[in-house]
Amino acid sequence: MAEQQVLSQQNNAGLASGVLLCFASMSCIQFGAAFSATAIDAYGPSTTTFLRLVMAAAVLALIVRPPMRSYSREQWKSALQLGATMAAMTLFFFAAIDRIPLGLAVAIEFLGPLAVATFSLGGGWRLVWPLAAFAGVALLSHDGKGWIGDPVGVLFACGSGVGWGAYIVLMKKAGKAFRGLEGLSMSLIVAAVVAIPFGLPRAHEAMNPEGLAMMLGLALLVPLLPYALEMTALRRMPMSAFGILMSLEPALGALAGFLVLSQPMTPLQMLGTALVVAASAGVTTSGKGDG
Repeated sequence: MAEQQVLSQQNNAGLASGVLLCFASMSCIQFGAAFSATAIDAYGPSTTTFLRLVMAAAVLALIVRPPMRSYSREQWKSALQLGATMAAMTLFFFAAIDRIPLGLAVAIEFLGPLAVATFSLGGGWRLVWPLAAFAGVALLSHDGKGWIGDPVGVLFACGSGVGWGAYIVLMKKAGKAFRGLEGLSMSLIVAAVVAIPFGLPRAHEAMNPEGLAMMLGLALLVPLLPYALEMTALRRMPMSAFGILMSLEPALGALAGFLVLSQPMTPLQMLGTALVVAASAGVTTSGKGDG
């Protein structure tokens, strides 16, 4: 009996620490995106994306030291697909938040993985969740005075959402094809190379101590720290609980936009954010219920 109580306490402690790690990961992602506004204003979204990917790839490669010469054709194919998708997803997202509020951009982007999760469960009655999310995005797009969604910015956010949906599928394949963090390391290298044509022309503008320090900080915030935190969290909590917590991403995006970028929200926009969060949580719990 005493052993069962000790085991239960350990499980509860593990879950609690997993929840904290998960929140830390999401905070890194969303506040990292908000803090990127300064770099985007100074160097443009494409250059910010390119330098961030270069630094993230370099840091992780030094840590992991992937044995490139030993990889098979299938492993290279997996890394190329995932890396290209990561580059496109990030380029689109940074271009989106340069034009529309962060909370709206995250909510639109979230539609991608939400659609993947819904249809992977078979669709049917679960299609109510994407419909609720679309309604939430519609509410987020109006500030009470007019539509705030710059058409080009919305298109970029949609592109990022498609990329995020593809990223989930490709990440699973890369996880099976590589050991440890080797798949992520190789994919980041590919992503940095793919972003060269978009970010290199203005990269020299950031070649100063302030610019390089800013880019290194952004690279650490996203994706290095979040990935490490999420991997640790998943060892301490069930996948279902992790998925429900990640549903809070749009809300944290809106909070980061308010605190860092002074992007206020009307009550209807808050309701829109809540609908997107509820839709994501609903899909996650539906999957759990189906075993």
